[in-house]
Amino acid sequence: MFALDATMSRQPTWDSACRIQAEMFDEAGRIGGLDIQLVYFRGFDECRASRWVSEASRLRDLMTGIQCRGGLTQIRKVLRRAIDETRKEKVQAVVYVGDAMEENIDELCARAGELGLLKVPVFLFQEGDNPEASRAFAEIARLTGGAHLTLRGNAADELGRLLRAVAVYAAGGRKALADMSARGEEGARLLIGKLG
Repeated sequence: MFALDATMSRQPTWDSACRIQAEMFDEAGRIGGLDIQLVYFRGFDECRASRWVSEASRLRDLMTGIQCRGGLTQIRKVLRRAIDETRKEKVQAVVYVGDAMEENIDELCARAGELGLLKVPVFLFQEGDNPEASRAFAEIARLTGGAHLTLRGNAADELGRLLRAVAVYAAGGRKALADMSARGEEGARLLIGKLG
């Protein structure tokens, strides 16, 4: 599952994020056998999800069709969707890209704990340095066995490397990620370091 904060605070980096995230979908397509559901929130209480799709071109089209709108974060809905989907069929990983957190952290942690019990890791990629988001994202990652990484400097390139590593992890598990790291892939090395 690939989830995005599409609120207005992300507008300045949205175009480059769309390009990088589209590259992640291409990587997932090359791996094969990986279905992805795109989930995003924006505006007033708007949270949408695509069907599960395996064609990278379809995901790219969905992604590039999203426009940012003002509103508060709805991370709780993303986590709830991951729980509900996993009860139907196991979700291998949730990837979340965002820059803020404007919700009750204890409610988010309760849902993250449920995902942890279901063995669904959440990988949170944070743009910027919002302290509330950092605290919440780190706790969600801890509770689910995932990872929280803050993107700095050349965030677009870094995000691309990390998303490719998560796609490999979702398709092939820790062994596939270790193999990718052994080939010298920086994103895989960073992700393994955060997984512990």
